[in-house]
Amino acid sequence: MKPATPPHIQRLPDLLISQIAAGEVVERPASVLKELLENALDAGSQAIQIQLEEGGVKLIRVSDDGCGIARDELALALTRHATSKIATLDDLERVATLGFRGEALASVASVARLTLTSRQQGASHAWRLSAEPGASPEPAALGAGTVVEMRDLYYNTPARRKFLKSEATEFAHCADAVKRVALAHPAVAFTLSHNGRVSLHLAKTDSRGRAGAILGDDFLAESRSIDTGEPLRDADGGQGHGLRVFGHCATPAHSRARSDAQYVYVNGRFVRDKLLSHALREAYQDMLHGSRFPAYGLFVEIDPTLVDVNVHPAKTEVRFRDSRAVHQFVFHAVQKTLSSPLTGSTPSANTVAATAASVAAERTAPRPSTEQLPPRPWPTQQQSLHVGEPTAQAYYAFSRSAIEHRAPAVAPSETIAPAQPTPVNEVPPLGYALAQLHGVYVLAQNSAGLVLVDMHAAHERILYEKMKTALDRQQIATQALLIPAVFSADALDVAAAEEFSDALGAMGFSVAPMGPKQLVVRSVPALLQAADPAGLVRNLLSELREHGASQLMTARRNDLLATMACHGAVRANRQLSVPEMNALLRQMEETERADQCNHGRPTWTQLTMQELDTLFMRGR
Repeated sequence: MKPATPPHIQRLPDLLISQIAAGEVVERPASVLKELLENALDAGSQAIQIQLEEGGVKLIRVSDDGCGIARDELALALTRHATSKIATLDDLERVATLGFRGEALASVASVARLTLTSRQQGASHAWRLSAEPGASPEPAALGAGTVVEMRDLYYNTPARRKFLKSEATEFAHCADAVKRVALAHPAVAFTLSHNGRVSLHLAKTDSRGRAGAILGDDFLAESRSIDTGEPLRDADGGQGHGLRVFGHCATPAHSRARSDAQYVYVNGRFVRDKLLSHALREAYQDMLHGSRFPAYGLFVEIDPTLVDVNVHPAKTEVRFRDSRAVHQFVFHAVQKTLSSPLTGSTPSANTVAATAASVAAERTAPRPSTEQLPPRPWPTQQQSLHVGEPTAQAYYAFSRSAIEHRAPAVAPSETIAPAQPTPVNEVPPLGYALAQLHGVYVLAQNSAGLVLVDMHAAHERILYEKMKTALDRQQIATQALLIPAVFSADALDVAAAEEFSDALGAMGFSVAPMGPKQLVVRSVPALLQAADPAGLVRNLLSELREHGASQLMTARRNDLLATMACHGAVRANRQLSVPEMNALLRQMEETERADQCNHGRPTWTQLTMQELDTLFMRGR
């Protein structure tokens, strides 16, 4: 057997080098489009037109009105590692542009037929250069800017072309790439055409308008704006050392079944960063159902020297110098925005004043004669209003007397605590209670129209937040049971009650064995005294046996408190008086995260007068 010939090390041809490098940058047509759009934005473009054919495989043409490229630099623009954006290592460490490597055009030219046409500002005419070997610039007609035309992607590497998906799939990826870039640049107009038909047109607008155009008006209606931190630029326009988070994040009620409405940017660059994704997931954790995904469009501005954007070939990953500080900053900014009570929340579609103003402006149809009647006087005595009562006056008046009359003094867990007085001339965000529907929903009236509240879900959130606060402060009030609750338990539960007696005591429970197969509950948290003590303790012991006290008091604590709050909240078919319903509304307005219950369900919704008029075809 002859010995194997040792392999020889040799230099690769330049074309093969470029094709290998292109494999890291040019994954599919959307990758090409992204690079071309970034170059157009770096050139200062105000309007960008994109034309695609066959999902971008046959043709990608990007036209912009930027500064253009000089004739003598056209060939250099198609050369690897040639760029106008950085020149030194210091420039690399503080990159402020989207592109900086000088690889995009060269990589595309190695796997497709590329033509570059550009007219520099002040030039008499444009010049065109083909990426073919030995080609030279030729005069061309172009008003301004640059046109990059790519044809027949992977024509010279058929093996790579086989991995491309269908035309519809590739176009969907291209459209998504345009939306990602456009969302971060609202002052730039974008037009996307596919096979000769315009599929997307985004006019110049502001950040809110662009978010609505891409994420939808329903996203804006159910989102809260964020602008926290120190701007990156100081008052004189120079570079600062700030850290800022701004944009919009949707409330948990607007969650989605997929994560296709999550846009995060670092210094204007779309990224898929695990650190930021984890911070956002944690910010929504206490309000969102586990199977749902939040929607947001958030922008992080940070000193370029504190972030490395040269981590991934596609530039979709970044590395922060102080990753923990960035994580905590983003987490607390989003959590604070989502957790703000209704009385202090940022105005949104749920803001009553804004909604009422828009409704008043849009409603032009005359109202029925009932609106011309003098307003009915407020009742002097508070009455319990239920749907089954024969009087109709209850449906046309606020329950203002709830401000002056408090609910009867009863146990905290059996009713809603009395509400604090509200100025008569101010209508709270959730308005005043009118009635109760089937013992499940509270109907209230505010300045905008009708408010519907799921009383169990709302009370569940209120109890949950109170118990979290009390446990954090180690101030959980306990209530001794007049008649201790005795229930049957197996040997494992009895052993767990003895082992974890301290953990149970920290949460307000006094549990002790009554025999080999019996436990007795002598006290419970005061907030839950109306709940079933045996059922609560059984759930607690099950959690303690499975996860232990140490994990329970950390990662599992909130899950357990949510279960306790669910058992302690008012149940369906529980009849509430109007003062109790108003007290529930006032507590919701003052409670963090009151828009959702502990399981991610919405606690209330708003029907404006305009929506009600539409239901009954009024004004037509």
